This record gives sequence, structure tokens and C-alpha cells, in this order.
Amino acid sequence: MAAADQQARYGQPAKGLLSEKVSTCTTDVIALTKQILKGSRSSELLGQAARNMVMQEDSILHSEDSLRKMSIITTHLQYHVELSTNLQDQLKHLLK
Repeated sequence: MAAADQQARYGQPAKGLLSEKVSTCTTDVIALTKQILKGSRSSELLGQAARNMVMQEDSILHSEDSLRKMSIITTHLQYHVELSTNLQDQLKHLLK
């Protein structure tokens, strides 16, 4: 009977250690799963950022093209203003 008690006492710490190890492994698996999910989410966010950047690049190129066209129009308008000013001056001179 005493031997059985000693075996029961000896087995108890082993069961406690086993339970502790299982608990630790479970915690580690949960932490690993969270890290994998976070990595997956990071990858998803990077992909989304890349898509947004491509869309912004297209907008930037379109804006650059519009600015170039506006610059050409401005140059033409300046030319016409200068021409009309010259014509106005000539008309004033003729009417005097």
C-alpha cells in the first residue's frame, strides 16, 4: 500500500508537468497562429497599398498631362492678348 502511495505521489508531479507542458504548447500554438494571421494581414495590406499606389500613379500622370495642356493654352492666350494689344495700339494710332 505504501508503494502504491509513493507511486501516486510520484505520478502526480509528472502529470502536473505534462499538463504544464501541454498548456505551454497550446499557448505557443495560439501565439504562432496569431503571428501567421498578422503576417497574412500584413501581406494583404501591402498588396492593397500597391494597388492604391498604381491608381495614384495613373492620376498623377493624367494630372501631368492636363498641366502640360494648360501650359500650352496659356501660351496661346498670352500670344492672343499680346496680338490684340498690338492691334489696339495700331487702331488708336490710325484713329488719331
